[in-house]
Formats: sequence, C-alpha cells, structure tokens
Amino acid sequence: MAHPEDRILSLAEIAGTIRSLLQQLEEAEQAATMLIEAVLPEHRASARNLVHYVAIRQGDLRPLQRSLAAYGLSSLGRMESMVRSWLLTVLETVSALAEGRHRKEIWGPLDKGDGILTRNRDEVLGEAHSDRRSTRIMVTMPSEAATNPALVQRMGRAGMDIARVNCAHDGEAEWAAMIESVRALPDDVLVAMDLGGPKLRTGPLVAGPQVLKVKPTRDDCGRVTTPARILLVEADQLPENPDFEATPVIIPVTGLGALSLQIGDKLKTEDARGRSRKLAVTDLAPGQAEVSCEQTTYFVAEMELDTKAGDVITVGALPEVRQHLYVREGDRIEVVRDMSPQPATQVGPHRIGCSLDAAFTDASHGERILFDDGKISGIIEDITPDVITVRVTRAGVDGVKLRAEKGINLPDTTLRIPALTEEDRSHLPFVAAHADTVNISFVRSHEDVADLIAELERLDAEEIGITLKIETQQAFENLPRMLLEAMRWGGVGVMIARGDLAVELGFERLAEVQEEILWLCEAAHVPVIWATQVLDTLARTGLPSRAEVTDAAMGRRAEAVMLNKGPFIVEAIEALTSILERMGGHISKKRSLLRPLESFDLDELSSRVDSNAKRD
Repeated sequence: MAHPEDRILSLAEIAGTIRSLLQQLEEAEQAATMLIEAVLPEHRASARNLVHYVAIRQGDLRPLQRSLAAYGLSSLGRMESMVRSWLLTVLETVSALAEGRHRKEIWGPLDKGDGILTRNRDEVLGEAHSDRRSTRIMVTMPSEAATNPALVQRMGRAGMDIARVNCAHDGEAEWAAMIESVRALPDDVLVAMDLGGPKLRTGPLVAGPQVLKVKPTRDDCGRVTTPARILLVEADQLPENPDFEATPVIIPVTGLGALSLQIGDKLKTEDARGRSRKLAVTDLAPGQAEVSCEQTTYFVAEMELDTKAGDVITVGALPEVRQHLYVREGDRIEVVRDMSPQPATQVGPHRIGCSLDAAFTDASHGERILFDDGKISGIIEDITPDVITVRVTRAGVDGVKLRAEKGINLPDTTLRIPALTEEDRSHLPFVAAHADTVNISFVRSHEDVADLIAELERLDAEEIGITLKIETQQAFENLPRMLLEAMRWGGVGVMIARGDLAVELGFERLAEVQEEILWLCEAAHVPVIWATQVLDTLARTGLPSRAEVTDAAMGRRAEAVMLNKGPFIVEAIEALTSILERMGGHISKKRSLLRPLESFDLDELSSRVDSNAKRD
C-alpha cells in the first residue's frame, strides 16, 4: 500500500503548491528588507536569493519533487542560484501542461546566478592557473617556505592558485619572506592569511625525564641487522632546533672537543637503566663523533661516556619525554583554570588546565565537552569559577592518551567571546598590507563578521576579501545571517573546516552538513573552500588512501580545495590538479555533466556483439 506522501499530485495541485511557495518568498523578502538593503549593491540580488532559498527550505519539498519528476519536469534540484525564477519557470510549464498549450515564458535566464557566482569566485579566489579546471587549489605554507624560495617555486609550478599563511604559526618576518616568494611566482598566486582566533586547548603537564631511547634494527629472529647510529655533538655546536628523531640520533655532549679519538675506539657507559653499553666510534669531525651500538640504549642527561684513556664525555640536556593522561570511559577529569603544569596520571581522576577563561563562565552543567578532535567525549557534571568536572562518556575501546596543547570543544556552549582576539587585531595591519584575503577563524555570529569589517574599514583595507571559516555548530546554524552581514563587504567566501565541524556536530552528520553549506552558499552566490585533510596521507607519506582520493574528487563541487602542509606537498598539489581536471568534465556543483565516456568504445562493443552472434 502506497504511503500518502508518495501520492503524485495533480497538475492543479502542483501549481497551487508552487504559488504558495512564491508567496512564502515574498513574505520572507519583506521581513528581511532591512538586511537586504544593507548589503553592497553588487550583492543585493544574491542577498535576496539567499533569503528566498532559506525560506523555501523551511518545509519538506520532497512530495512536490516526486510529482514534478513524474510529469518529466524539473524537480527543483538545481534551483539554488535562482530560486524565484526557477519556481516561476516551472509554474509556467505546469500551467501550460494543465491548459494544453505551449509554454509562453521562461523566467530567467536560469543560469544568471551561476554567472554571479563565477564573478564572485574570481574576485575572492583569483584566476585558475589551468584552463582545464575551474576549481582553485589553496595550499598552506609550511614554515620551510620562509627560507626556501625554491620550494615555493615548485608549489607554484605544480598548480597552487592561492597560498595560505597561517598566523597561528611563525611570525611577521617569516610571513613576509613567504609572501615575497609567492609574489615572485610567474603566475598571479593570491595570498590568504588565516587569523588564529581564540585558542581553547589543554594546559601543560609536568615534564617527564630527559631520556632518549636509541635502538638498533633487528630481524624477525631478534638479530641485529643495522646497529644504532648516534651523533655525539658538542652542545655549543648544536643546531638551534635539533631534530632528535633524525638518523643518526643527535646527542648533545660536553668534553668531546678536547679529546683525540680515533675511528674504532670504544666508549663505555651505563645507560638510564644501569645496563652496561659499548659505543664504537665510526666517524669523526670537528666537535662531533658518530658512534654505533648493537644494543638498545636509554641516554639520560648527565650520563657519562668513558674513553679507554680515562677521559669522560658527559651527555647534555635532552628533550623531555612527552607526558599524557591515560583517560578511560567513566573517568573524571577536572578541567582547571590554573595553567600551571599538572601531574600525568594513568588512572582517574585526572586534572588538566584549559587555556580559555570563558569556558569557566559560559559552560553549564549537562553540556558536552570534547577533547583532542573528539577522541574523548564527556558531560559536564559540575562547574565552579575555577574547575569544570567532567564525566568521560567515550574514550576509545581501551582508553585514550590526552596530552598538553590538544583542542577542547564545547559544542553546546555559547562562548561569549569575540572571534577576533587581541593578537588577531595586532596582526591585521600586516594582513591588510600584504594579503589578498583574510580568513577569520572561530566566527560564530554576524557580530563577529561586523567586528572584522569594522577593523578592515579602520585600516582602509577595502580591497581585501574576507572568508568565513565555518568550524563550529553555532557558525553553521548562523551561516545565513553571517552571509548577509558579510555582503556589506566586497569579496566574500566561506571555508568549510570539515575536521572541526565533524568534532562539533558528530562525524555521522558531516556529509549532511557540508552539503547544506554548499547549497546555502550557492544560493548566496558565495564561493566555497573545501578544507581539512584533503589528500592528507599523500602530503605526509607520499602515498594516498583510496578514500581520500574520492574525497578530493568531491571537492570539485566547491570553488576551491585546500591542502595542508607535508613533506610531499608538491606531489599532493600535482595529484589534486590531475583529479580536479579529470572531474571537471563530470561534476559541476550538484549537477552531473554528461561528457563523452572516453573509456568505452561503441565500435568495439558492436564488434564483440557481431562476433558473439557469428559463434551462435
């Protein structure tokens, strides 16, 4: 038996339904008159269309869509960019069918909204550097880009259209060096600068011991195949930021420079566990000695290495072992205002600091709190001016390690803090002088957008574009109003920060939410940047996963796709360029493009049919 909602409406009923929708649009437009009139003249049609789209999406259109499709008519699946014209055109067609006449009028052109979006895309995201793709590629600048112009050149040649500088890292001298290299590229690559926004992070933990474990490589039977390689370096010759995970492992020492070691000499020591160890000298350089060891050795500060002549080399300061809380479901965590180091505990209750004071004034009993990208979930059981007591409701199967400087999310809490921090405001003069677009982080309300616009107006930075980073539940829910506020400015874009959104809204809702943002921004004729972990495995390891290739392909529906940094970032840019060029013939927003299927040959298919017929 058919469900009542599956009933196909008559042509008269369809016409009546569409007229009712058009009336809703008129009423919504009247109610939003002041908001629409407040935007720039070039955005007014977009603002009006956005209001229309939000109004029409308040009800369930699926019965109408099914009925329209049953008559072979447009099912409204592509109306985002021109809502009213689309409805009027469909209404005219329905009326013509009902009256047995030809359709007299098309209320369009229906692709006018696409043209406005294209204009806005080019204004905010610049020109694409490949005529085979319309989707721009934004790339996060690694710190290395400040001192390696050749890397920036390679990124530009690979297909980078927009260079993203993250103001949460490095400083103005490094940003200036990065931007200078970007501006030197032969193609016109735009510069987007991300403001850091408020930081809601876990506080420090008591430092662990200064211990460094070094071990040889062994085969499946435990036999040493490659001895451990250790580079002893006089402490005063140590690089500024030594990589203690490199090979050979760097160990700072004192007393080495005064010795006359030879290759083949042996150094004796007792490691942190009291185990006797011998290190063989394999190479020498001024102030350095490379040694090897065939046993696992735990080096510790002040450990002594004895030479055959009785001289002593002393191990200097080593990196502290990074500590963690080991959190299990059912544990209690006390989140404290005090940001002094807390002890690392393996059994609850645990205690850790929180970097944002507003959490202690704005959070409430019963609200959710998430740690480390949602790996740990909890409910606030109690709150005082200095302590938030959390009961852990999810922490993996056997528990999760929680370290310092990990993100905290409060998806149910309205934090009464501005998106622009004092640090952000101090960076804005540099951003206004050097960037083409500023990306505002942690934006959650139209007041946040108005605050940014006011700061840019104060700096006479009318030419710079603004991009709203949608990374919280509150930002998602307030997006239409924030877009209308942003349209008081010139160039406007939206970035879908999918990682943060997945944490805030739940991973199961991410696909749904990112679709809604794409639709809403198309209705507002605002370009979208598809961000977070696109080809992340490829950028980090040099080899992509199958899932992330598919994800990158779906980014073709946005106007830009953002890549994060990694040692294989150039390869990731090249791969994304290829993916977007290929997908450009198949997908445009929600619409499938029916380009020729070059993978299949009709003549070859016919010949196979003929040969099969002859065999029969």
